[in-house]
Amino acid sequence: MAPPPSTAVSPIVSLLVRILTFVCLLISVIILITNTYTERTDYGDVKTKFTDFHAYRYLLGAIVIGLAYTLFQTALTIFLVSTGNRIGGDGMLQLDFYGDKVISYVLATGAAASFGMTQDFKRLVDRSDSGVDKFLSKADAATSLCLLGFLFAAISSIFSAFSLPKRA
Repeated sequence: MAPPPSTAVSPIVSLLVRILTFVCLLISVIILITNTYTERTDYGDVKTKFTDFHAYRYLLGAIVIGLAYTLFQTALTIFLVSTGNRIGGDGMLQLDFYGDKVISYVLATGAAASFGMTQDFKRLVDRSDSGVDKFLSKADAATSLCLLGFLFAAISSIFSAFSLPKRA
């Protein structure tokens, strides 16, 4: 009788998904930290940065945490692909599983908070001002890439669930 098919995902596929997560988050953080808006008034220039808003700072925190975790897991996956050995054994599988879950939720909440705030601003602010519109559009772009990073992190979470040892 043939052995049952393996449900474990190829380490190369797992590495590809982790790299895509990292790239999405890296581009997102670059867009976010460069997002500023300067309005010229009679009293001088008023510069608005993403750090002036709690939701965008939360998004930055979520992205940085996601980048650090994804970089760590990518290094471990590269080691697995190159040597065929997993560092840490079954204990590391548990870390992969729970870490992927936590990180994907952190990324999802960061994206949700930022999307919500941006949509509220778009409803309340005069959109004829192209500077404000550009600021909000860049925030949406950063948030969208974070959401895409969340989707890849969620896929990694599913893959790590497949790798868990089966219990009798």
